[in-house]
Amino acid sequence: MRSMLGVLLFCLVLNGQAPPDQKQLNLASFEKIWTTIRDKHWEKNPGGLDWQAIHEEFRPKMEKAANSEEALALMREMLGRLHQTHFAIFPASVLDDVDVEAMGDGSPGMDVRVLDDEVVVVRLDPGSPAEKAGVQLGWKIVGVDGKDLAPLILKLKSDPAVHELTLERAVAARLSGIAGGNLRVRFVDGANRERMLELGLAPARGQLARFGNLPPQHVWFESKRIEDTGYVAFNMFLDLPRVMTGFGSAVTGCAQCRGFIIDLRGNPGGIGGMAMGMAGWLVSAQDERLGTLYLRDGTIKFVINPRLEAFNGPVAILVDGTSASTAEIFAGGLQDLHRARIFGTRTAAAALPSVIEKLPNGDGFQYAIANYISEGGKPLEGVGVTPDTELKLTRKALLTGRDPVIDAALEWIHNEARESAK
Repeated sequence: MRSMLGVLLFCLVLNGQAPPDQKQLNLASFEKIWTTIRDKHWEKNPGGLDWQAIHEEFRPKMEKAANSEEALALMREMLGRLHQTHFAIFPASVLDDVDVEAMGDGSPGMDVRVLDDEVVVVRLDPGSPAEKAGVQLGWKIVGVDGKDLAPLILKLKSDPAVHELTLERAVAARLSGIAGGNLRVRFVDGANRERMLELGLAPARGQLARFGNLPPQHVWFESKRIEDTGYVAFNMFLDLPRVMTGFGSAVTGCAQCRGFIIDLRGNPGGIGGMAMGMAGWLVSAQDERLGTLYLRDGTIKFVINPRLEAFNGPVAILVDGTSASTAEIFAGGLQDLHRARIFGTRTAAAALPSVIEKLPNGDGFQYAIANYISEGGKPLEGVGVTPDTELKLTRKALLTGRDPVIDAALEWIHNEARESAK
């Protein structure tokens, strides 16, 4: 019966007509999108538009839409009038692919990036199943559990609603599962030979942290010295007591360091207030701000809380297309204040708090509920933080054990130290 229904629906679409029930679901989806923006956008006139007039323009067009493809195009056109990112529609088929809520609690312990349309290992967790199995930085992943990754990447990159952050998280979801289970992963090693490895799935790195109504998240924090420079990295702005304490200890323990590197690559954000507290360890002046968040019923000013023990040396912040939200606010704010130099690639341009809800027709609707303007008067949403020194990871560099972004940051810090010593 299910296959016969699928054939019937397919034939109706081929004939240029959506089934009556589908048409009503598309109309209900249109109304939900329009009403949500009317009621939850931070501006009473969203995008400076007469939103009621937008409804009167697009509702008749929606009623005439011959199929779901036309309906989707019309709803995307309506959202396009806002000229704001974080307002997007994911078709039902794509929504399933980017559903990171389906990620398991187990991980082989490796971080990956899509570099030049290839999934490349960029980080290995110490003692992880992947490291124990001999996986190396720079190896390509071409398949997981018998499914090639190339078609997924091609599909997601062809949809305008899917940005780099979403793509990376969708790929990462394929490399997760139930802790205690296994994944069969097909790699291409440094000699371009295929290797099939069965990797165990261990609990994700870090400790479980909870905040508000968010699902529990594994949060890790690391601190070390690279030569005479301090280095910290953490995967989320969560677990406030542990991460803030670790960050403060790293800064105070680095009073004599030549410089300080903060690696926010892969950090999707979290609690906005943590950006203010962390910036206080790097800014000693009073009354400085990272920027302002504008909501429907008020504003939140990201005022920096300076510390007496603030680090005054050169600060480098590393970012990439998976650095988002609070990570962008932190990096962009310190860049505006000329307190940090940014290295890497442009950030996710996803600084705004947003929600993804399922529409009546099965598609996903993403919308933002606030706007952020940096202290320099720049929006980050849709723009992102542009690095002062633009560099990207490459498979070639990773295979030789090098990280060109860290190398560039260290070189700049050393040059700054030499200049200040003159």
